[in-house]
Amino acid sequence: MLLSRFGAALRRDTVGGFLLIGAAVVALTWANSPWGELYERVREFRFGPESLHLNLPVEAWAADGLLALFFFIVGNELKQEFVHGELRRPRRALLPIVAAVCGALLPAGIFAAINLGQGPAAQGWGIPMATDIAFAIAVLAVVGRFLPPALRTFLLTLAIVDDLVAISVIAVFYTDSLSFGPMLAAAALLGVFGYLQRGRGPAAVLRRWRVASWTVYATLAVVIWALVHASGIHATIAGVAMGLLMRTRPHNGEESSPSHRAEHVLRPWAMGLALPVFALFSAGVVFGDWSSMLTDTVALGVTAGLVVGKLVGIAGGAWLTTKLTRAELDPSLSWTDIVGISQLAGIGFTVSLLISELSYTGHPGMLEHAKSAVLLASLFATVLGAVVLGVRSAHYRTHGIGEHARQVAN
Repeated sequence: MLLSRFGAALRRDTVGGFLLIGAAVVALTWANSPWGELYERVREFRFGPESLHLNLPVEAWAADGLLALFFFIVGNELKQEFVHGELRRPRRALLPIVAAVCGALLPAGIFAAINLGQGPAAQGWGIPMATDIAFAIAVLAVVGRFLPPALRTFLLTLAIVDDLVAISVIAVFYTDSLSFGPMLAAAALLGVFGYLQRGRGPAAVLRRWRVASWTVYATLAVVIWALVHASGIHATIAGVAMGLLMRTRPHNGEESSPSHRAEHVLRPWAMGLALPVFALFSAGVVFGDWSSMLTDTVALGVTAGLVVGKLVGIAGGAWLTTKLTRAELDPSLSWTDIVGISQLAGIGFTVSLLISELSYTGHPGMLEHAKSAVLLASLFATVLGAVVLGVRSAHYRTHGIGEHARQVAN
C-alpha cells in the first residue's frame, strides 16, 4: 500500500518538478562549494563496457541514458495526444510544430548576428536553439497547476520538435562523422519494436515461446538505445522514437493499451529517479566571472537568444501561423498563455551545454562564458515564465477554469 501511494505521488508532475528543481539546487550549491572538486570527480567518473564504446562518465549516463526514459514517457504521451487528443486535428498540431521551428531558428540567428565577424566565438550559434524539456515541464508543473492541459501539450510538442531540430544541427554541424551502420540497425530494430506493438500475432508467438513480453521490450529498448548512441545521434532520440511507436488502443481482452500500461509502470521511475539524477549531474555549472560576461559577445548571444529569441520566435511564429494558414489556437488557451510558455521555453540546459562543449573545444574562456550564460539565461527565463504563468494559473483558478487541469494532473 505504501509503495502504491509513493508511486501515485511520483506520477504527478508537481512532485517530479519539485524533485528536479531540488536536485538542480543541490548540484549548483555543491559545484560552487569548497567540495566542488569532489562533485567534478564524481560527475566525470567513468564506467561501462569499453568494447561497446559505452565507457561513459556519470554525467553522460544521466543525460543520455536515464533521460532517455523520460523522453520515452514524453514520446508516449505525445502519441496519445496525436491519436486521441487535441493534436489529432492538423490545425492544432501545426501550431506548436511551426512555433518550435521558429523558436529554434530565431535564437540561432540572434546569436550569429551578435557574433558576426568574431572568429571562433561565432561557432556557438547552435547553443540557444533547444528547450530543456525536463526543466520546463517541472517549472510548469510547480507554477501552473490550474492552467489548461492543452498548454502542457503545446509545451511538450514544441520542446520535442525543437530538440529534434537542435539534435539534427549537432549531427550535421557539430559531429565529425555519423556511423550509418548502427543508425540503420537501430532503425531496423525500431521497426521490430513497432511490429510487436501490433499485439495479437506477435503476442501469440511470445506466449508460445513462453517469453515474458516485458523482457523482449526491455532488451530491444536497451539495444536500440546503444545503437543510437553509437551512431553519433543524441541517444535520447531513441526514447522519443519508441514512445511514438507505442500502441494506444487496447485489443479485445486487454484492460488497457500497452501505451497506458507502460506509462503507469515507468512514469514513477522517470520522475523519481531519472529526472533528479539527471539534474544533479547536469545542473552543476560553476559560476564564472559575471562582470566579464557583460561585454562578451558569446555570453550576450546566448542570453539574448534564449531569453528574447525564444519568446519572440515561439509566440511570434505561432501568431503568424494562425494568420497565414488555417492553423488555430486551442480555444481553452489565450495568447498570454502562449507568451508565458514561450518565455519558459528559454530554459536551455542539457542540449545547450552539450553544444557549448562542442563549439568551444580548445577555447576554455569562451566555454566558461557560454556555460555561465546558459545558466543565467535559463534562470531569467524561469523567473519571467513563472511569473506570467503563475498569474495565468491564478486567473484560471479564480474563474474555476482550471478544475479540469487539476483532475488531469491528479
